[in-house]
Amino acid sequence: MHPSDPSSSYYLAIDQGGHASRAIVFDRYGHLVAGDQCKIRINHHTDDWIEYDPEELLASIINSIHNAIGKVGEISGDIVAAGLATQRSNIICWDRQTGVPLSPIISWQDRRAYKWLEKFSSYNDRIHTITGLYPNAHYGVSKLRWCLDNLPAVKEAHKNGTLMWGPMSSFLCRRLLDEETSVADPVNASRTLLWDIASNDWSQELLELFDLPPECLPACVPSDYHFGTLEAGPCSMPMTIVTGDQSAALYAAGRPKPEYAYITIGTGAFIARITGHQPVISSRLLSSIVNKTGETPLYALEGTVNGAGSALSWVSIKTGLYQKMEQLPRWLAHNSNPPLFLNGVSGLGTPVWKPHFPPAFIGDGEDWEKVVAVIESIVFLLQLNLEEMCKSVPLPERINIGGGLSRFDGLCARLANISGIPVHRSNMHENTALGLAYLLADFPSTWPDRSTDHVFDPVKTPSLYDRYMKWKRALYTAIETAT
Repeated sequence: MHPSDPSSSYYLAIDQGGHASRAIVFDRYGHLVAGDQCKIRINHHTDDWIEYDPEELLASIINSIHNAIGKVGEISGDIVAAGLATQRSNIICWDRQTGVPLSPIISWQDRRAYKWLEKFSSYNDRIHTITGLYPNAHYGVSKLRWCLDNLPAVKEAHKNGTLMWGPMSSFLCRRLLDEETSVADPVNASRTLLWDIASNDWSQELLELFDLPPECLPACVPSDYHFGTLEAGPCSMPMTIVTGDQSAALYAAGRPKPEYAYITIGTGAFIARITGHQPVISSRLLSSIVNKTGETPLYALEGTVNGAGSALSWVSIKTGLYQKMEQLPRWLAHNSNPPLFLNGVSGLGTPVWKPHFPPAFIGDGEDWEKVVAVIESIVFLLQLNLEEMCKSVPLPERINIGGGLSRFDGLCARLANISGIPVHRSNMHENTALGLAYLLADFPSTWPDRSTDHVFDPVKTPSLYDRYMKWKRALYTAIETAT
């Protein structure tokens, strides 16, 4: 598959994110050679109804691939493999024979079918044992059920035996690759609430519980697999890695280490600790599969903050400051006492699990201080997850942080100060694509560790700690009141 001289090899990393599709070419030494991105349109009908047009999203990927390859010139022939990383809980239905979409791509943020899922609350512990997840409308199963119950095209395809459904990544491979096959990688499949984390396959027990047809799901394959052939202009290359965005990001600096905590902050924020080749089941956190090479899976303990970039967008619109957000670094540096923000944007994830929790400010402040309060709420929710993780695994030696919001020094410094743990950040924010390239290159020893580009050492900040404790008490009081 690779040329005899691996030093001349290049890799195409395709990162399909919440707001844009990116295609980036890396060399074997982790250097970014060329890249391109195309923004995508989010159909945000209501807080609970969030989706994408499948053909528009697919076109954005194809355009970014062709544009990126067009920038590399004569070395395009040396691109030896491509990989795809996607948002893990996005789902779609499509026609098995034609690949035509039968539903929109329903975002992981979408919670339109939460009431249906509530019917299975008595099975929560059993579902958690099987999947490593807690039942939540952010995951795929309720969205799949909604499609079958409400979309005539899906019903008709099911009746005719041509319905396929599952992770968005499976649909994208079906449409992007020459072979036109439908398979599912374990990372994206695991976010459907239909995946058995122990057997690494679809769970017949859960399919029966949720009354979903098993024949409509793609076949399960490892993370590293010959998914098919990608034709892009003059280039033809195998797709050899398909995974989730958060899982790929863990590999940005090389093999992830159990003694580190890894945080990625994009539309949502995710914090992970590697637990090895066996899942660690936590009563309030998620047990996630990170990668599966051959028969060997790698697992992580994971926490989620649903409202990160999405919460920042929410407050920028609410305050009318969306055209002034370039001033955020200055606002974060200002020595102020902002209000507290109970961050219920997209619901509360781990470790409190409140899918419908109204966002609310506590205390007065100017509009820019409310924006700062939202940033602090993200930090506080991450700290809450860190504290919960320490009940199952030792305190981390350091935190590696990446993703779009990690570019704000004020956020990283607050996280270091409130946790008491050094926060390391790379100057390259494309962690998902970089980690994907590392996997494509088959774990090369030449890979640079950029995580020490910027280190935020913890500084005792009594005022920040005081706000955190007040916020924590207010959060749990509001949860009890809502219950």
